[in-house]
Amino acid sequence: MIKAELINPFLNAAKNVIETMAQTKVKAGKPHLKDDKLAFGEVTGVIGMSSETISGTMIVSFSGPAILKIVANMLMEPLRPKIDDEVVDAVGEITNMICGGAKAELAKINHKFDLATPTMVVGKGVEISYYSSTPTIVIPFATEDGGFVVEANLTTR
Repeated sequence: MIKAELINPFLNAAKNVIETMAQTKVKAGKPHLKDDKLAFGEVTGVIGMSSETISGTMIVSFSGPAILKIVANMLMEPLRPKIDDEVVDAVGEITNMICGGAKAELAKINHKFDLATPTMVVGKGVEISYYSSTPTIVIPFATEDGGFVVEANLTTR
């Protein structure tokens, strides 16, 4: 079972990144185990992590309304009518920022790892490939405009 000490850095980083970069209030829900391999939202960032002590995947997946509002706030511009390349790029940046924040927090407890470049997946219900067979923890988040999830499946060696 994945330990809270490995999940909390992702929870903290997601809340911090969205609230700071997008001036969007975020409420974390109760973490639970994922029971399928399908993307939660319409835009998903997948990033692999590996080191001598830890390996796995972190996924950030946004509902359409949530990411459109987050991107509008981040770029200080009107809401876009639909998900476009700039929104997808923004999810890549958000994925990097969340994983980077979690990486810094995990380094404090001697879990240092390298990050891959995020892979972007567009479409709701798309099947995601995980780099680990470890159970995946899903941390749901709510914003005024919709939800997003952070998923982590990390194996410690």
